[in-house]
Amino acid sequence: MTDTVPTGPPAPETTDAEGRTELTPGAYPVSSRFANDDLRPVPLADRHWTTYNFVALWIGMAHCIPSWTLASGLIALGMDWKQAVFTIALANLIVLVPMLLTGHAGPKYGIPFPVFARASFGLRGANLPALVRAAVACCWFGIQTWIGGQGIFLLLGNIFGGWADASHVAGRPWTLWVCFGLFWLLELAIIYRGMETLRRFENWAAPFVLVGAVVLLIWIAVKAGGLGTLLDQPSELGWGADFWSVFFPGLMGMIGFWATLSLNIPDFTRFGKGQRAQVWGQTLGLPTTMTAFALLSVFVTSGSEAVYGTPIWDPVELTAKADSVFGLLFGLVTVLIATISVNLAANVVSPAYDLANLAPKFINFRTGALITGVVGVLIMPWKLTSTPELYIFTWLGVVGGLLGTVAGILIADYWIVRRTVLHLADLYTPGGRYWYSSGWNWRAVLAFAVGGVLAVGGSYSTVDAKGAKQGPFPVDGLIPLLKPLADYGWAVGLGSSLVLYTLLMASRRERA
Repeated sequence: MTDTVPTGPPAPETTDAEGRTELTPGAYPVSSRFANDDLRPVPLADRHWTTYNFVALWIGMAHCIPSWTLASGLIALGMDWKQAVFTIALANLIVLVPMLLTGHAGPKYGIPFPVFARASFGLRGANLPALVRAAVACCWFGIQTWIGGQGIFLLLGNIFGGWADASHVAGRPWTLWVCFGLFWLLELAIIYRGMETLRRFENWAAPFVLVGAVVLLIWIAVKAGGLGTLLDQPSELGWGADFWSVFFPGLMGMIGFWATLSLNIPDFTRFGKGQRAQVWGQTLGLPTTMTAFALLSVFVTSGSEAVYGTPIWDPVELTAKADSVFGLLFGLVTVLIATISVNLAANVVSPAYDLANLAPKFINFRTGALITGVVGVLIMPWKLTSTPELYIFTWLGVVGGLLGTVAGILIADYWIVRRTVLHLADLYTPGGRYWYSSGWNWRAVLAFAVGGVLAVGGSYSTVDAKGAKQGPFPVDGLIPLLKPLADYGWAVGLGSSLVLYTLLMASRRERA
């Protein structure tokens, strides 16, 4: 089909006083192969998430083991605790902006991320960003599940003893594999019950995990008689050129930590009561929680250094040193709830919708969640967190660059090209105004390709003091000419794709 759109008035739809839109019955064919019950717009009556629900969602997602150890990765690279916390706080303020911009479409139209992406990429083309996002989420799901399984293994081993001495399977104790498997099954059992169950779980999980983190701080402070000497350690980098050479790639890595959610946040905001709920909920929930959690991790780790002679950044390892069964059980429950709350919300919801978008008539939300669980087991994610260089620069940096490119296209299309006006029925109808050329908008694909190359084409590996390469990329970068851009991957991807897509779409006059 040629790159044209049909003429005529938009399909029947109703809008309430807060600007939230829903379709009237029969606005698009019920048999549309681009729709199922999980991808259709959420009815206005079911958009009832409040500010607290979004705050609780972010507290539940931010309070996890990987975010606890973000500051440790930056300190291991030479920063002091103040520089590390500053970097984390700034990154989350920056990533909040695209989070709010893409999240706007959720309460207004009730649509999930892959349907939102159809407006810019086309009904078929939306599978491209959706599958990129799904692949990243599957990797994150595997990482979080492995970390959770290790936590259960360590804490139960301290309670019952002898677990680490069990016979090995594939190089690890069989008891560890059992903990990993049971944790995996528990996660899928919760998400299988749907989004409303997830909302209720996050509502009480968020304050519980927050209390658990504060209890850990009080316990180590009492045990140490203070907060230790880590807070007094100077930066190895200072504030000169050495600091900035670590700061910018570190900042991009910290942004990359939540760059995933800056795309698929409509998966959650589609249930919002209105824009106020999602804006205030995210603003109060994301940057404040991540900064506070980084501070908590620094204070607790400093106390652990005073008690044990070495800083213990892993909260599970530290909790395992509790000298009572009650303390170990409390720590076990906290680790379970913290890891489940972030993993389900951040890493299962999105790929479940993304995979459903791939084949709506064969894959629904629950099936997509099960596929995510299987893929997350197959990727051997523990290797991604083996060193701070690999984790922050390679994994988070590259992921952030690619996802920033998609975010730039979504923001440009929704805010600049369409001025937040979407025609809901056409998002589900072949031949509609979002059909472009056989379901693909080549302008979005081109902007994604160019932005992606600019963002990650210069990816490089650093070398240690002995000259050994720290990462999978060439030292001079995949494309040496683009190496200077690699440290700013997320910003380069977002900015370049936003500008290019806007220019390309300006050449196309869409008829109303």
